[in-house]
Amino acid sequence: MGDLYLTKAGHQKLLEELEYLKTVKRRAFSKAIGEARAHGDISENAEYDAAKDAQGLNEKKIAELEQKLASARILDGDIRTDEVLIGATVRLKDLDTDEELTYTLVCEEEADYEQGKISVSSPIGSGLLNHRLNAVVEIKIPAGILKYKILKISRE
Repeated sequence: MGDLYLTKAGHQKLLEELEYLKTVKRRAFSKAIGEARAHGDISENAEYDAAKDAQGLNEKKIAELEQKLASARILDGDIRTDEVLIGATVRLKDLDTDEELTYTLVCEEEADYEQGKISVSSPIGSGLLNHRLNAVVEIKIPAGILKYKILKISRE
């Protein structure tokens, strides 16, 4: 796995999720396994099997998060504001509708469209990368071609 570029907020969110999985979820699965075990023979106990499976999935998620955090590089405040790069917040003007949009370009793990955070690997995110202020960018998407003018590039 290559480097994973995260904002400080994204890094903190992953740390909090890891802590939650290691404490709250582990305790809950341990309790569920204990209760299922108390029902008798575990060889034919569906509750026990389900609890063990859920515990295994939780441990897998913990391992994945630990691996992501180990390879994470946190984006600092020294981002350039003359070129669209990961971590940049970009204000755009849709040249077809005259609507103004604002997106923050982040890695896939941080993407949240409702918060205006789009992945740099999405069609729009990758189409904006490495373009400069005031550039007109044409981005091909499955529904056609989007035309944007980059109005502002800033740091989150």
